[in-house]
Amino acid sequence: MVEYSTIEPWQMVDENGVVYEQGSLMAYFQDVLDVRKARGKRYSLVTLLRKVASSISIPLTLLVLDRSTQTDKRPGILVVTAGTADLPVAEEAAMTAELMGNAVERLFDVGVAGIHRLLSQADRLWQARVIVVVAGMDGALPSVVGGLVSAPVIAVPTSVGYGASFNGLAALLTMLNSCATGVGVVNIDNGFGAGVLANNINRLAHAPDSKVS
Repeated sequence: MVEYSTIEPWQMVDENGVVYEQGSLMAYFQDVLDVRKARGKRYSLVTLLRKVASSISIPLTLLVLDRSTQTDKRPGILVVTAGTADLPVAEEAAMTAELMGNAVERLFDVGVAGIHRLLSQADRLWQARVIVVVAGMDGALPSVVGGLVSAPVIAVPTSVGYGASFNGLAALLTMLNSCATGVGVVNIDNGFGAGVLANNINRLAHAPDSKVS
């Protein structure tokens, strides 16, 4: 195994500080974090975390080591979930975007089973520059949101659901077949990918010469 400390910054696959932990050797994982800290990197983010310190009392899939002092974060990102079971993936998206310099709003438990909960928050939907919509089961919520707004919608299927949901495949196919325009889809449970994409869109919207309105 190549020691992380011997790798020069320009040789790194992801200098943004993102580590995909699932299946990684914990010794290598710890080496990555130690070296990044020694190099003064602003943050480190570990996705799909399965082993956590015993001092952490709640299950996590994301570990954030944030050394940033940034306070002027970009507004414009809204993370929406269909149900509370989608929260871990939604928080992964939200925390990723926050770590990259965005002020993220959250709108949880507004799925199609109680559509009035979503419609009552229409003003918040219309104010967002980019919306991440996280849903399992039938995966219908991104289409509904996409039909209400002109902002880009990032659909995130989750593996929440009963047998015929096929661990998120049903939601994924629903989102891919959305008839609402402006809806893009990431992989099942990929909150991290949705957070990065939301950051990229929102960052462009805040660029000095941006024509996005």
